[in-house]
Amino acid sequence: MSAERDLTRLVAGMRPELNRGRFVFVSVEGTAVPPGLHPVVTVAESEGLTLVIPQEEADTASLPYDYVAGWITLRVHSALDAVGLTAAVARQLADAGLSCNVVAGFHHDHLFVEHARAAEALTALRRLAEDSA
Repeated sequence: MSAERDLTRLVAGMRPELNRGRFVFVSVEGTAVPPGLHPVVTVAESEGLTLVIPQEEADTASLPYDYVAGWITLRVHSALDAVGLTAAVARQLADAGLSCNVVAGFHHDHLFVEHARAAEALTALRRLAEDSA
């Protein structure tokens, strides 16, 4: 399956899916993931290694966090050089007053939204896709 670049097809076919669980952003020293943690995202920054992990793992490891997120995957296979998908999604969520942290994977884009409002974000994204079809 080749990656999609056309913005209209990307938005219409994004098929947002809410993953189960509650996820948090934490920062740890060094470059290695500590034992017992299973991140869904890692980002190396000069200040430390950012991990997005299940909230239960952060609690067990006594790692501090201040944002609990729901994880939405856009099921469309977006090309890494596609233009406009992140902007369209961000605008839709911003218009609904929803924060969003976007991570691009090789095959899909992943959105981390406020957990308490994840269902609302999912509805807004589905509406965007339907309006674009």
